[in-house]
Amino acid sequence: MLTPPAPGRLDVGVLLDRVQVRAPIEAVEAAAEALAEMLDARELTFLIADFSGRAVVRLTTGAAGAEGARTQAGSKAASLPLHGTVYERVLRTQQVDVHALEDGARLIVPVTDRGDAIGLLELVLPTSPVPTLIADAAAAAHALAYVVIAARRYTDVFEWGQRTTPFSLAAEIQRRLLPSSYTCEAGQFTLAGWLEPAASVGGDTFDYTLNRDSLHVSITDAVGHEIEAALLATLLVGGLRNARRQGLDLDAQARYANDALAENAPAGQFVTGQLMRVNLSTQRAAIVNAGHPFPLRLRGGRVEEIQLDIEPPFGVVPGKSFQPQRFSLEAGDRIIFLTDGMQERNAASLDVAAALAATADLHPREVVHELGAAILHATGGHLRDDATMVCLDWYGGPPRRRESENGADADLASPVRPPAA
Repeated sequence: MLTPPAPGRLDVGVLLDRVQVRAPIEAVEAAAEALAEMLDARELTFLIADFSGRAVVRLTTGAAGAEGARTQAGSKAASLPLHGTVYERVLRTQQVDVHALEDGARLIVPVTDRGDAIGLLELVLPTSPVPTLIADAAAAAHALAYVVIAARRYTDVFEWGQRTTPFSLAAEIQRRLLPSSYTCEAGQFTLAGWLEPAASVGGDTFDYTLNRDSLHVSITDAVGHEIEAALLATLLVGGLRNARRQGLDLDAQARYANDALAENAPAGQFVTGQLMRVNLSTQRAAIVNAGHPFPLRLRGGRVEEIQLDIEPPFGVVPGKSFQPQRFSLEAGDRIIFLTDGMQERNAASLDVAAALAATADLHPREVVHELGAAILHATGGHLRDDATMVCLDWYGGPPRRRESENGADADLASPVRPPAA
């Protein structure tokens, strides 16, 4: 039997041992039990962020749940709206909240990895916490993020819990095309994406990947709606990923994906999109624009549309060669890539440029959420087409190395901008 460390002392080794001996579906519960012992917490619960971005979900076990909770196969999920709550504030600021109680304190701690806000850890302590205990709670929440990331590979429980409304088949397909994390903080840049789905799925996707020397970003919009659009998007994203993983250059990736559509999709079907590659060593970027809305750039307090040469959408001209264009990046730039759902007719009251300027001080994760909420407000919640956006904050600075806190070398880009409070 494992011997727990003294209360108030975090031991990640013990935590992982507790998790490994339990089934994946019980991983978070096992982690919570171990953390409660280590932090001497009377209560400890995990709340996962809902896919809507407007709620958190308390996942527990048992056949019966609280009023309004959803149940499935012994699990129950109770949704808690975020608006105006301490949960919203902690997710936004990424700062631990400490609230004094008559017999102790309640802590709410962000569970986050590389800017991806996975959820919250809520715990009740028997005494007012000292700074070292608050630091332990923050470290515990970070460790819990890794437990969730690993456990969700083996079970649908987390995915089910995050869905407050059922997905259509088209939405299920579309969901599989998106990156597993919508946010990435990586020293030289921070990137965040978001998709506000229409009632009738419109085939939007975004994607990114970070290699040792490059960042690849894409945003695409398939013609049509529902299954037709979702399958078309699947062909395009599959083609892009396959070409990228073969190590092809940007123009070759675009040509490969274009031919995949032309050869396998029905005549007349196409996908608009933009593909960008940033060389992290030279800090130079190139972009392919296949009939897609122009990006926006916030630089020096001014928002402007980035004019690009327009080439035909993917799938229109078999065998076409695409010409990557130079894409200017300067330290401090904020770039927004978006689909035409952000500019649809019933969203005419939304000034995207003004909304971008108004969110200049927010973290990219917050920016895409704010823009998503703005488009919903402008359309009265009735989107006729998917509205998708990717926000890239470029900090620049050549990659360098520093000594990490444990003495080992760690990759880092300078300067590093901390998340906005």
